[in-house]
Amino acid sequence: MPAENTDKKGLLEQMRHAYRLVVMNDETFEEVGSYKLSLLNVYILLSTIAVIVAMIVVSIIIFTPVKRYIPGYGDLNEHKELMRINEEMEIMRKEAEIHKTYAESVRKMLVNDVETIPEEVNEEYVIPDSLLNVQRIAEDEELRKEVEMNDIDDEKALLSKAANVSLKEVPLEQLFFIPPLKGQISAEYMLSKKHYGVDVLAPKNTPIKAIMDGYVITSDWTVETGNTIAIQHSNNIISFYKHNSALLKPIGSYVKAGEAVAIIGNTGTLSNGPHLHFELWHKGKTVNPADYINFE
Repeated sequence: MPAENTDKKGLLEQMRHAYRLVVMNDETFEEVGSYKLSLLNVYILLSTIAVIVAMIVVSIIIFTPVKRYIPGYGDLNEHKELMRINEEMEIMRKEAEIHKTYAESVRKMLVNDVETIPEEVNEEYVIPDSLLNVQRIAEDEELRKEVEMNDIDDEKALLSKAANVSLKEVPLEQLFFIPPLKGQISAEYMLSKKHYGVDVLAPKNTPIKAIMDGYVITSDWTVETGNTIAIQHSNNIISFYKHNSALLKPIGSYVKAGEAVAIIGNTGTLSNGPHLHFELWHKGKTVNPADYINFE
């Protein structure tokens, strides 16, 4: 035990032993500076520098985004936020596909490009012999002839209606459209800039009217156009009314020409003031509404 204490005291005394560090000019040997040092002071200085560097590194990792680059380290809440954003983007992608499919279906309907599925004939069905040999009575024969004549009359009526419908396909110039509202056109129809309609200014709370009779095919809110309503008219015509403050008719409603369907507004990211963005489509193609409707 005394020997160990002596060794410890000897080591401590060696660390406390003072040394002088002299800095001299290499050419003139002139003393530039002199510093009194010991091993203990050097050890304390190096330990202090190491602790300070370690604290700086830890602080950078904790309080800066550098921690994201360390495997296994990071904020769990940020990962949850990224997962939530990814889920919302996936939902938006699916909704975009649904809207694309719906728009394509409407386009095919307008240009009569609708595929029909032929009815399948069940060839396995065999009429029993008991039904083939049934004797007909006079009253039954008269009833059969009467039903056949009624069927022929019905077919003639349907053909006549179909002919009338085909004759109703008239040019837009010969149709009468009720203005959706009266006001000043602030932005005209410009196909080159993908502005497929006209912007009409009008006072607040002005009602938006249907230009013709028809059925509401969409009545919903979108990010870009806000409250939007669309009406399917005869003659393969669709009218769109966008940026409304309120919609007055649900999908599937039948509206008369001049009936209020919405209220003018300023909804959607593409709107910068109260107005109506009105579009007119014919046979799946957009046309200039100002050529057929007087808004003033």
